[in-house]
Amino acid sequence: MVAVTEIGSTVPRRELGRLLRQTREQAGIGLEAAAADLEWSRAKMYRIEAGQTPVRALDVDQMCRLYQAAPELTEVLVSLAKESKSKGWYHAYGEVIPRWFQLYVGLESAASRIRTYEHALVPGLLQTPEYVSEVARTKPGVTDEDIAKLVDLRMERQRLLTRKRPAAPVFEAILDEALLHKRVPGMSRQIDKIIAASEAPNISVRVLPLSAGLNRVCVSGSFVILDFPTKGARSAEPTTVYNDGLSGALYLDRVDEVREYAEEWNTLAAQALSVEESRELMREVKERRHG
Repeated sequence: MVAVTEIGSTVPRRELGRLLRQTREQAGIGLEAAAADLEWSRAKMYRIEAGQTPVRALDVDQMCRLYQAAPELTEVLVSLAKESKSKGWYHAYGEVIPRWFQLYVGLESAASRIRTYEHALVPGLLQTPEYVSEVARTKPGVTDEDIAKLVDLRMERQRLLTRKRPAAPVFEAILDEALLHKRVPGMSRQIDKIIAASEAPNISVRVLPLSAGLNRVCVSGSFVILDFPTKGARSAEPTTVYNDGLSGALYLDRVDEVREYAEEWNTLAAQALSVEESRELMREVKERRHG
C-alpha cells in the first residue's frame, strides 16, 4: 500500500523545510549545532530542511523553541508540519494559517517561469491598484484599511517582473477575451497596463478569443504553472500547479497532475491569438468601451 505522504503534494513539506532553514540561519545557529542541541543526526536535519521527509509537529515546535521563533511563525510552521502529511494540500488564510502567510507568493518569487490562464480576472501581477480594489470589494465585510493593505501588497508583489537580481521570471499569460469586457471601473486603464506590460521582453500576454469555443478549462477554471530554476541537470523544485478557490488553494506537484495542466496549456496556446494580435484586440476593446 502506498503511503499517503508519498502520493500527496510535497509543497508544504518543501516550504516548511525552507522556512525552518531560514529561521535557524536568522537565529545564527549552524546546522551541526542545531542537530546536536536537538539530539538528531546531521542527516535528519538536512532531510527536514530540504523538504525530503515529513516532520512531526512536536519536532517543529521543539525547533522553534531552540530558534526562539515568534509565536506567529511557530503557529505557521506547526500547521505546515500537520499539512505535510495530508494527501493533497489546501490552505486557507484563516485561523490556522494567518493571512500574512502567503505560500504562493513565496513559490512565485522563486520561480523562473510562470504560466497563468485566467478566465475571469486579470492576473494579479498585471492588475492596477484600482482593479485590485474592485476585486477586494467583492469580499463581504472588507474594510478600506484591508483594501489599502491588499493594494500595497499586490504592488510590491509586481516588482517581481522587473527585478534585476535574481533575474525576473518569464511570465506568460493567456486571458479569456470575456474578462476584458466586464463592467469594471477603470478597465480602460487596466487594459493599458496589460498592453504596456506585454512589451517587456520577459512578459507575454495572449488573448483567447470568444470564437475559440469550449475547452477542458471550462471545468478546471484558472490555473498557474510554476517552473523553477535548474541546478545542474535537474530543477531545484518540481514544477507546481496552483489552483485558487473561494475557501482555499490547491497545490499539485505530482508528475501526472502537472502533465495534464501542461497539455491543457499547450491546447490553450494553440487557440490563443498571437501577442501582437492580442494587443490589437485589447486596443479595440478599449476603444469600444469609450464608444
